[in-house]
Parts: sequence; C-alpha cells; structure tokens
Amino acid sequence: MSTQAERAKQQLMIAMVLERVREPLRAVDLPVPVPGAGQVALAISACGICRTDLHIIDGELSEAALPIVPGHQIVGRVVATGEGVERFAIGDRVGVPWLGWACTECRYCQAGRENLCERARFTGYHVPGGYAEATSADARFCFALPAGYTDAHAAPLLCAGLIGFRALRLAGEAPRVGLYGVGAAAHLIAQVAVYQGRRVFAFTRPGDLVSQDFARSLGAVWAGGSDETPPEELDAAILFAPVGALVPAALRAVARGRRVVCAGIHMSDIPSFPYELLWGERSVASVANLTRADGEEFLRVAPLAGVQTQISTFPLTEANEALAALRAGRFQGAGVLVM
Repeated sequence: MSTQAERAKQQLMIAMVLERVREPLRAVDLPVPVPGAGQVALAISACGICRTDLHIIDGELSEAALPIVPGHQIVGRVVATGEGVERFAIGDRVGVPWLGWACTECRYCQAGRENLCERARFTGYHVPGGYAEATSADARFCFALPAGYTDAHAAPLLCAGLIGFRALRLAGEAPRVGLYGVGAAAHLIAQVAVYQGRRVFAFTRPGDLVSQDFARSLGAVWAGGSDETPPEELDAAILFAPVGALVPAALRAVARGRRVVCAGIHMSDIPSFPYELLWGERSVASVANLTRADGEEFLRVAPLAGVQTQISTFPLTEANEALAALRAGRFQGAGVLVM
C-alpha cells in the first residue's frame, strides 16, 4: 500500500478485499468511489463484522462477486451525492445495511416483500461493502441513524439489530421467547424483547457460563446450555446460531401452536427428527434479509427501548484478526471495524 499522503493525492483508499474464498482478506489501495445516479458516496467511520461475512469468506454463500469488499453494517457520512438524490445531503450520517438494492418491480417488491426480491443485490456480497475507508450506496436503501449512538455503537444496529428485529416480529405474540445463540443479534433483541414485556430464555453453547451471565445481564430470566430444557414451555424460539441440530431441540422446547424462527442466512443441515416434534401445529420459519420498513421501525424502537450495543473494536487493517475473534467467540456482543 502507498502512504496516506500518496493515497490522498491519487484519490485512493484502503480496502480489505476478499479475492478468493477460504483465504484471508488482503489490504489494497482502490480508487475512492464516485457516486452514480441515485447514489451517495460515504466516508466510512465504522463497519460491523457479521457471521454472514464468515459465510461469504468460507464459500458457504456461493454467489459473491469476487473480488469483493465485505461488510454490510456501514456507518459513514455523505461526501458526495449522485444525480437525483434528495434524501440525504453532504455531511449527513447514514447507515448502509445488507439489502443494497431491490428491483421495486417484481411481485415480491410490489407486495411490500422486497426482502424476497429475486434480483436483489446485497452489500458486501454483490456490491462493495464497508471494510474500506469509503464506499458508494443506493440512497434509497440507506437509513438515517438515531442520535445517541456513536458511529461504532450504531454499526451493529444495521444487521444484528435489523435481522434480529424481523425475527422477533416473525415469532409473533410470544410472552416467553427463547434465543439460541447469544451473539451480536441476540444481545440487541433480548433488550427489545424485555422492553416489550416478554420473558427471555437464553441458550448458549453447553458450559458457556460467561455467555449465560451476559444473557442474564441483558434481562434474560433464565440462561443455560442448548442441551438443556428450559424451566417453562416457550411461546417461540429464535435460532441465531447457524446450527441445524438446534431446530429439533427448539421444537421440543416450544408449546403447541408455536413457532421456531431460523434467523441466519446459512445453517448447517437440519437432522431428521420425529414428526411428533412438529405435530400440534408447531411450525418452523426462516428469516430472509430485511425490508426498508423493518429498518425504519427498528431504528425508531431501539432508542425508545434503551437498546445499548456492547462492542469490541478493531482497526480496519486488522479485519482478519477481527473475523478470527468472531469465529472463535472471543468477545461478547458485536465486533466493529473503525476507520
């Protein structure tokens, strides 16, 4: 890489690039993006890291537009606007989520289900993401961010928060909700659930007493291993851990007529299980992406609920170390790259 002065003169930026799956990201100099029509150009200040980034790097999500700059929990400030942009002005702080573009024309988009758009493009997967000093994004799919959160603390709201919130909504009216996997998403949605008057039951890796204590600090009334039976029947269960074997475990834990929601974009295979676990009008659902309406509602609710993000920060050029820490579960809450 060139020096900072040389990069500025040549209008270059540092970006962490995935060139081939199952290989470390590489720090390279790339041209600073120029916004096209309908886009905003952003100077990035923070970008959350996400397990989806690991799925992309590991090749478990196979449609990445390689080489690609990962990252889809981007916080930045507008430095330039393209033709036709009216939502944001230079200097505005905005967030860029996973859903980077949808066609707005297909039957899903027309029905308000743009999260299912078959032509959708995703940030850090199909279009360049936020593991960089700058990016450009479709202004229609960016969010204004609530005051009261620093840039680094706002970043996890943009995926861990948004996807978790959609999962909680799909769980329905569930006074007793189980959260499997106490990571970035669960640590935010547990707080929303408590605010809504629900009782939270948290499930961690067996023996992970640190994460169980963390869950209790967030308001969980019970915390135990994923191999344990909760003290009460659940009205819903949300699986944030991408472990298919947890589906039958969660079905055993929920009451008749209740739902198990799989919140990840990728999950290991679900093992066979006896039909009696599903019988009694239990159901299993998945969460796919997000809609802009989800985002607007969650970003309104989060400050009302007093949602606080617990973060561990890493410099941009230590993205590989940050991802390794996420993979190994070496921090509680969310990891964030800061520029």
